[in-house]
Amino acid sequence: MNTKAFFSFSAPAKLNLFLHIVGQLDNGYHQLETVFQFLDHSDTLFIRVNDKKHINLLTPIAGVNNDDNLIVKAARLLQSHTQCQQGADIKLEKILPMGGGLGGGSSNAATILLALNALWQTKLSTAELAELGIKLGADVPIFVHGFAAFAQGIGEQLTPASPKAYWYLVSKPDCSISTQSVFTAADLTRDTATIRYSDADIENYHNDCQTWVIKHYPEVAKLLSWLIEYAPSQMTGTGACIFSRFSSEKEARFVQSQLPKGIESFVAKGLNQSPLHAEIMAIKGH
Repeated sequence: MNTKAFFSFSAPAKLNLFLHIVGQLDNGYHQLETVFQFLDHSDTLFIRVNDKKHINLLTPIAGVNNDDNLIVKAARLLQSHTQCQQGADIKLEKILPMGGGLGGGSSNAATILLALNALWQTKLSTAELAELGIKLGADVPIFVHGFAAFAQGIGEQLTPASPKAYWYLVSKPDCSISTQSVFTAADLTRDTATIRYSDADIENYHNDCQTWVIKHYPEVAKLLSWLIEYAPSQMTGTGACIFSRFSSEKEARFVQSQLPKGIESFVAKGLNQSPLHAEIMAIKGH
């Protein structure tokens, strides 16, 4: 394998097709029930191995110290856990909005764990990488495993799911919402009844965070009420992005063309398998 070349890897977005908060643990973490589905819309990471043990992020994100970036944290975590003597030069091509509820940071971290495990040949199993991932964030394991899933616990107990793969219009109002601000809110619902999940019932479930966000962020409330006129629409994760469901790309693009001015948006297909795992297999085959 030529370790001096840059290899490219996808870091796909995810949607929470619903999000129920069913309790809170003593350590502050919330007990959730949600379904994760991926989108064919991704950040891209370019990675080149170096022999100096240095983890170099060549594309810093404005306002984020490199040492605090999940990309760097994930690389260092894998390096120290496996005592790897190699390093990596990393470039990020970012298209997923930050503070949107699409899991961009967690997806970046998972891509780093899987990609460097292959490039450094550290030979950890997917389960071991997911265990490492939980130290970086509750959403990291779903990106490591790479299959659509019904998630319980803090999001780490995963049961494979097969939700319908719609076309989605994903719209972001002009605001960014910190996950921490939502989960630390005193008036957030934390006692939704647990469900027996079925793919067929998915459209009857809701997002507990949405109820809180639309009360505190008028930009989200306004966009959501506009979108609901066109298609079933709901916030993903802790927001601020809203996804609207369509049976064809054409319908999704038509509504996108009608969006109010200043709204960031993209159209993407739902995926029940992350594209990343096929890319990892291709690298291993080099």
